[in-house]
Amino acid sequence: MAQEVETEEPEVTKKPNKVIPIILGIVILVGIIFGIREYIYYSKHEDTDDAQIDADISPVVARVGGYVNSIAFEENTHVDQGKILVKLDDRDYKVRLEQALAAQKGAGASIGVGQSQIYTTAANSSSARAQAESAKAKLEQAQRDYERYANLVKDGSVTQQQFDEAKANRDIAQANYRASQDQYKAAQQQIGTTRNQLKVTNTGVNQRQADVDFAKLQLTYTTIYSPASGIVSKKNVQKGQLVQAGQTLFSVVNDSSLYVTANFKETQLNNLRSGEKVDLEVDAYPDLKLQGTVYNFSPATGAKFSLLPPDNATGNFVKVVQRVPVKIKINANKDVMERLRPGMSVNVSVIYKD
Repeated sequence: MAQEVETEEPEVTKKPNKVIPIILGIVILVGIIFGIREYIYYSKHEDTDDAQIDADISPVVARVGGYVNSIAFEENTHVDQGKILVKLDDRDYKVRLEQALAAQKGAGASIGVGQSQIYTTAANSSSARAQAESAKAKLEQAQRDYERYANLVKDGSVTQQQFDEAKANRDIAQANYRASQDQYKAAQQQIGTTRNQLKVTNTGVNQRQADVDFAKLQLTYTTIYSPASGIVSKKNVQKGQLVQAGQTLFSVVNDSSLYVTANFKETQLNNLRSGEKVDLEVDAYPDLKLQGTVYNFSPATGAKFSLLPPDNATGNFVKVVQRVPVKIKINANKDVMERLRPGMSVNVSVIYKD
């Protein structure tokens, strides 16, 4: 048998793969660079995406009721402050104004009558005073005659009949004097009463003037003006519609009052101050970079202003980080501001270290 000759295969040495360490090193290096950049960024910024654009929205409410005569605007269009937007039928209010003016005129005539009564009663008072003085003089004369006859009747110089006649004349003069005094006092009281009545009439005239002013004011309310310059929205009125006092007709979004409300966590407030610069990014316009300024801070957290604020004094307590609304002014030109709308979401980054 032939012997089998074993042949040994030469060993193949594998070269180490250097690609994986290189890739791993690059990943670690990128991670370090990214981490350093994030550390540097967040050491100078406070960010939140819980933010939106807000504005002053003026609801326009009818102050009087009536049928709508005309509407001078279209929904979602721009209007200027003071522009007439809605007119109500004002015929009823004009009639009320005419009634108030007529009542005022009648009250004014009553003043003239009251003044005439004062002049008349004053004249009557003067006449009564003259009569009282005349009665007093007659009484004094009758008293002197009575005293003379009383002395003469004792020595028989006059008859008893003459004495009795002098006494009767004195008594009549006394009665006339008392009556004239009572008439004079009554005339004086009548003057006071008439003056009081005139004061009441003057009060009525003032009331009628107030009625006229109120009727004029109600008449002006039939014309509804724009309370601010902005865009009209939520139109809830049609021509010919009967509106009631207190009914909301539409709203005007003030175009000069746009700002951002950013709800920062309470743990972020330590680095925030009024006047700090802010970078703004609107979700609707990702390429639009805006600048802003921190204006002020809410006096309470958003939860405290909710319909049912949380009460941690009862039940199981679970700590939740609260958010505080921060008002941010937008620094942009008019063209940019016209593109923004209240309610748009915004990413906010406050720079608290330059």
